[in-house]
Amino acid sequence: MPTAIEIRDVSKRFRLYHQQFTSLKERVLHGGRVPYEDFWALKDIAFEVDEGVTFGLLGHNGSGKSTLLKSIAGIIQPTRGEIVTRGRVAALLELGAGFQPEMSGRENIYLNASLLGMSRSYVDSRFDDIVGFAELESFIDNQVKYYSSGMYVRLGFAVAVHMDPDILIVDEVLAVGDELFQRKCLERVKQFQREGRTIVVVTHSPDMVRQVCSRAAVLDHGKLVGLGTPAEAVRSFREHLLRREAYADASELGSLISLADDGSRNGEATNGAVDSAPAEKPEMVAYHGKRETGLKITYTRFEYAHSDERDYAISGESLRIVVGYHADRSYDDVLPGYTVYDQEGRFLFGANTKLFPADIKVEPGDGEFVFEIDSLPLLDGDYPVTVGLLTHDEYTVYDWHEQQYTLSVMSEGMVTGLLAVPTRISMRPRQTGPEALRVRGI
Repeated sequence: MPTAIEIRDVSKRFRLYHQQFTSLKERVLHGGRVPYEDFWALKDIAFEVDEGVTFGLLGHNGSGKSTLLKSIAGIIQPTRGEIVTRGRVAALLELGAGFQPEMSGRENIYLNASLLGMSRSYVDSRFDDIVGFAELESFIDNQVKYYSSGMYVRLGFAVAVHMDPDILIVDEVLAVGDELFQRKCLERVKQFQREGRTIVVVTHSPDMVRQVCSRAAVLDHGKLVGLGTPAEAVRSFREHLLRREAYADASELGSLISLADDGSRNGEATNGAVDSAPAEKPEMVAYHGKRETGLKITYTRFEYAHSDERDYAISGESLRIVVGYHADRSYDDVLPGYTVYDQEGRFLFGANTKLFPADIKVEPGDGEFVFEIDSLPLLDGDYPVTVGLLTHDEYTVYDWHEQQYTLSVMSEGMVTGLLAVPTRISMRPRQTGPEALRVRGI
């Protein structure tokens, strides 16, 4: 495919100033120099985006996603490297940026469109479409300072998506507004996909990447740490989150042990003896420090009828998803779960002990979590399966295997589609009277 965006060894540096000299005396004493340190928001990023591809940039807050997106849009220039784009670029970075509150919605459409590079004649031809998309026909001549936040966002989005771009750049704006507006945003993005436009979406939501992207990159502290399919990118994202949490806990552990050591030394200096309490602290801290890394998934297998004779399940038969684990210690707060997806990465169904409560207490050693399905509802196909172990607040991830397993299913019937829904069919006389009205919901 032709390349729409080339990112060639891009790095971006910002200067962080920790002091401000407000007086002439301070400036003279410091020779006019303000101390600062370099912060590299991006470090040697390199990849390409093909034409017609919906490309996701996934990463935690502060990973450099928005900086890279602004560099692609031409809002900021990289310190090193270069970015080449082919075609007209529209950026949805901050909806409504440039709106003047004292001006009407009509006037702001022309103002905002001019900032995005659209001519007045072009806006004239698209004006009704913009207003209709924003659903602001009755308010378009009112000052925008009287608009609600939802109306403001809708107008900004409507102007941007009617720029008719070759490359659309979207920074988190699909997650703003109410549910109906989010659906409208996603439908517009899908329309652009059908038209073969190139789209770059920035998000920290793995589900958004699965839903709209065909390829994705993962950023972590300004570095490119993953590049591939949505499933591969999400797995890389989860793995780096685990590493970051483990590193944070190790740093916390080191700090607390250091404090405990200082306390011990202070105790010796004061009375020549070490209190027993500080000696116990390192052990308690170590217990806390292993909390995110001491419980691991060791294997996952599917058990179904005749699984020793064939490597696929049959629609409608029972299924067990068995997840093996190894624990370094006891755990009271463990939420095991699984999710099943279709080939396009869309969520089909899943379960965990929040949805189906079970008495879970993990003891040190090896064991298995068993998920039992009485009648498998899937039809023909191969289905990616994710398994994970978290805490019940879902903040801490012990271990996570993102779509690393494939469940193969064969249907022996004539039913097509993804799911088998058992249905009984019969005949009866036509229903009339109050009973029929209740059935119809009247």
